[in-house]
Amino acid sequence: MASAISELADFPVQTNITVQWGEMDAANHVNNVVYLRWFEHARVVYLDRLNYPVVLEQEGLPGVILAKQDCKYLFPVRYPDTITMGIKVTEMSEDRFVMHCKMYSQKYQRLVAIANATIVTYDYVKQSKAPVPESLRRGIQAIEQQV
Repeated sequence: MASAISELADFPVQTNITVQWGEMDAANHVNNVVYLRWFEHARVVYLDRLNYPVVLEQEGLPGVILAKQDCKYLFPVRYPDTITMGIKVTEMSEDRFVMHCKMYSQKYQRLVAIANATIVTYDYVKQSKAPVPESLRRGIQAIEQQV
């Protein structure tokens, strides 16, 4: 059986989430919307590692906006459990990048979901897309080279 270490070995950023009782629904497993919240948490952890502001405090620096996401549900998660998530950037273009995430159940020792998100850099003052700042691009490249 695979382990989180082997399943997530090529993910430079990892984080854990403790499954909460209230995240389960009438079907007696974690509601599908919760997986998207977990994925959001993983994206924030990645941006925190870059010291890139999730909430814009620095004028002139583009923010990041979720443009698109998908999630493939592989196995139902139930309380109690701990989910280990690995996240990485798999593509980068002028004004966006794609983040890929795998969610791994410690209790069941298996992958439970795989998610992808397209993140667009956005100028909130001009209300339009903006190029990925060079500092963000270099930071992402540095993180991705750590594996």
